[in-house]
Order: sequence, then structure tokens, then C-alpha cells
Amino acid sequence: MVASLFDLTGKVAIITGSSRGIGKATARAMAAAGARVVISSRKAEACDAAAAEINADHPGAAIAVPANISDKDALAHLVAETERQLGPVDILVCNAASNPYYGPMAGMADDQFRKILENNVIANHWLIGMVAPGMRARRDGAIIIISSIAGLRGTPVIGAYGISKAADMALARNLAREFGGDNVRVNCIAPGLIRTDFARALWEDADTLRRSTEGAALKRIGEPDEIAGAAVFLASAAGSFTTGQTLVIDGGQTI
Repeated sequence: MVASLFDLTGKVAIITGSSRGIGKATARAMAAAGARVVISSRKAEACDAAAAEINADHPGAAIAVPANISDKDALAHLVAETERQLGPVDILVCNAASNPYYGPMAGMADDQFRKILENNVIANHWLIGMVAPGMRARRDGAIIIISSIAGLRGTPVIGAYGISKAADMALARNLAREFGGDNVRVNCIAPGLIRTDFARALWEDADTLRRSTEGAALKRIGEPDEIAGAAVFLASAAGSFTTGQTLVIDGGQTI
């Protein structure tokens, strides 16, 4: 009974930014739960390698479809190629994001701020708009946006990133309202500090890592697999009554 709640057999999932880090861990976990997963990031070689790794453990579970999230046509191709090879999209995980600037917002160039908003919010809006009509027509679907605890509080060094992640939470709430009547759920996951390449600047140096974790209840950094399980929950029958929410997974950093 418990296992069936988390079963994704027969489901098709697109996970952006899934050649490494949280995205890759999520793709691996969803494949283990029975889904067929689409590995997507900018570099084809990285996508192919991640898909091959998953297929070694779960034969035929993964395909690679590279896409740059800043390119709307590339995202349309991602969805079309997924549907051509695997069928309709049941699960979408918007994980890919960018943060080209670290420091006070006063020093950030306009193009850097624009890139953060375009890649972290507008690209999610585009991609969701491409898969949601089919989900709504079938009256079934799960959309998950990987946000961040940076969207829950102020920060002097990644402020624009935090603004974009707060916007993702609002996007999920509003789309949950729009899509709920058609049984399509939209949620966010807000990780704390996770050991990924994306967050390397915050954990590679021992002193920085200590400062980043000393205020957390668990006193440690998180691992990508610790986010992936939550994504499986939100995509599966176990999460069928959960929508419009932001699930904070931060080792107790924000409590």
C-alpha cells in the first residue's frame, strides 16, 4: 500500500537542469519509482551521460533532450520531442536556474538582473504553458518548481536570485488556483544549502560552509537525494491532495 502511493509507473517526466545536482537526483529517483524521464540541460554530452547512468540501473527509463531554458523554441522542441518519443507529459520539474551575480544588488548590471528573472521565472512560465493544456485535458498532472529558501528571506549577496525564487512560489500558487479544477497540481520545493555544483561557492570553503550551516537545526549541508524524495512525493499519488504549496527542505535553517 505504501509503495503504491509513490509509484510512478507509466508516467512521463521532464526534468530541466537534470544532468547534475538536484535535477539529476530527481530524475534518478523518478526512474526508480517507475517513470520514464527526460534529461535536459544545455550541453548534449552531459545529458547523454546522465541518461546513460540512469539507464544502466533502469534500462530504457531515460532519454536525453538538450535545451537551453532561455530559448523558447528550444523548450518547445523539448516538449515536442518528449511527446514524440515517450508520449504525453505527466510530470514537469522546473529545476534549471541561473544566478550570474553574487553581491549587493546595487552592483548588479541590468542584463544580469534580467537574465535571472528570465531564466528562473519566465522560462518556467513558458514551459508550464506548453505542458499544462495536455495535462488539463487529461485531468491529471503534476508540476514542481524548484525554488529556494532565498525566496523566503532577505540576503545581501543573492538578492535578485531570491526575488526570482519568491516569484516562483507565487507562480505556483496562482497556477494551482487556475489548474486545480482540472486536477493538475502545482507546487514548489524550497531547498536550503545543498551540495551541488550550483551552490559550490557556499560549501567548498570550510569557513563559508560553517557560517552557512551553524544556524540550521541539523548543523549540516543537504544532499541532492534529500530533495529528490520530496519531488517523487509531489508527483505521485501520495501528493495528490497537495497543491499551491512550498515545501521547505533546509535542515531547519529557517525555523
